[in-house]
Amino acid sequence: MEAHAKAKYVRVAPRKLRRIMDMVRGKDVSEALSVLSLVKKSASPVLAKVVRSAVANAENTKGMDVERLFIKTAFVDEGPTMKRFMPRAMGRATVIRKRTSHITVVLGEK
Repeated sequence: MEAHAKAKYVRVAPRKLRRIMDMVRGKDVSEALSVLSLVKKSASPVLAKVVRSAVANAENTKGMDVERLFIKTAFVDEGPTMKRFMPRAMGRATVIRKRTSHITVVLGEK
């Protein structure tokens, strides 16, 4: 059995989230949450929240054992990009891209 959790339109760039996601993919849930609590990146609390949500889904809706859960698959997709403009010299402007992410975590039972 599997349990899913998604977070959409997260205001963190996907490239930043993927670096942290690679550290916890395939680990036990308790180990992954302890790693995420120690990582000093702004995206780690967001990822930990999604993992905790998937654990709650597994426990409450699927009736899975929390002690046997591990991160089966986890990936980050790119969401819509907000475009903002920054004024520059001589009447020009440059585009600033504020990227968003869609996070998906799937838990499996050992």
